[in-house]
Amino acid sequence: MNIQECTDAIRAKVGDNSGLGAVLKFDCGSDGRIVVDGVSTPNTVDNHDRDADCTVAITLDNLNNLLSGKLDPVTGFMGGKFKVSGDMGIAMKLQRVI
Repeated sequence: MNIQECTDAIRAKVGDNSGLGAVLKFDCGSDGRIVVDGVSTPNTVDNHDRDADCTVAITLDNLNNLLSGKLDPVTGFMGGKFKVSGDMGIAMKLQRVI
C-alpha cells in the first residue's frame, strides 16, 4: 500500500472515536506522514504534518506489515522495526486500535 492507502486503512480502523485522546503521528520519512487526531470530535486521520503527542518513526513497508497483521506491535518495537518518541502510553493505546 502507498501512503494514501495506509491513511485510508488507519482512518477505517480509527473510526470516529479512537480512544487515544491525543495526537499520534506515523512518520514514514520521505514517503509521508499520517496523523491521527484523537482529540478532535470526530477523530480525524490525514497527511498534514504537525506536532504530535507521540510519533512513530516507521518505514512504509513496516507500516504495511503492521496494518496487515504481519508485524506484531510489541515485536516490531523490540526488534527496532520502528521507534516511538513522545508519550509511549499513546502508542500502547494505539495497539488495540490497529
